[in-house]
Amino acid sequence: MHKTYFLIVVILLFNAIKTTAQQDAQYTQYMYNTISVNPAYAGSRESISITGLYRNQWVGVGGAPVTQTLSIHTPVGRANKVGLGVSIINDKIGPTQETYFDIDVSYTINTSNDGKLAFGVKAGGHLLDINFNHLNQYTNRDILLDTNIDNKFSPNVGVGTYYYDEKLYLGVSAPNLLETKHFDESRNDNKASSFLAKERINYYFIGGYIFDLNYYLKCKPAVLIKGVVGAPLQADISANFLIYDKFTIGAAYRWSAAISILTGYQISDAMMLGFAYDWETTALGNTEFNSGSYEFFLRYEIFNRNKRIIYPRFF
Repeated sequence: MHKTYFLIVVILLFNAIKTTAQQDAQYTQYMYNTISVNPAYAGSRESISITGLYRNQWVGVGGAPVTQTLSIHTPVGRANKVGLGVSIINDKIGPTQETYFDIDVSYTINTSNDGKLAFGVKAGGHLLDINFNHLNQYTNRDILLDTNIDNKFSPNVGVGTYYYDEKLYLGVSAPNLLETKHFDESRNDNKASSFLAKERINYYFIGGYIFDLNYYLKCKPAVLIKGVVGAPLQADISANFLIYDKFTIGAAYRWSAAISILTGYQISDAMMLGFAYDWETTALGNTEFNSGSYEFFLRYEIFNRNKRIIYPRFF
């Protein structure tokens, strides 16, 4: 009974309101998944970097979001000024499944001996599937639920900038500039029950700084701020500690939403494994059928043989 609660809410939303804003998938370990929101990050790790991430949100709530991402990016050319990347995101919530596939291109200029400024563009597409048969329907007369939506394609274009040096990184981006309409009011004669879902531009600001506390310990506070018209401003604040360039442990706070723990282990110079767990601070977190949210990520990197890796990059 409890597990159908979320689907009931979805039905009520579909039939009672006009949806005019939609947010991108959220991540607790955003600092390791930067290319999904900022195309200028492509090639910045100076290696072939492959990252996979799995997020299961609000475990125990029926129809809650489940997200998988896969990204590959690398610098190209001898000067390493151009970066190329490919990213795929699959996001499922209730009867809805969205798949994003993008190509990222960046160009980097040197601003100082250590500082670099990258400009990036993202281009790709978006597939939307909605299977209304997965809903618990309490009426057979709602014309909105008559026809499923299969692989509806929408184009995608995004931009971003990213500055980084050995200690600091800052980025501003908008990964989707096209406000695509997913439903059309004109398809129904009953205007009172029709609705409209529209992609809104999501704006991102990311930043972080590394403090060397001693030879064995580094601290990196970081922040992600996301804004979209029609939804509250989202701010994620985190602090991670890197011990012996191997173990990572930290905590994060999503403003008025969740408290998280983050852990990671640098298995080798090439491979890192990470885990995060969220406790909801909203009313949803006080329900007996919500066991929180968790994320896993795995990153594997192939380095240029002519470059010696002194210590793993902390961002």
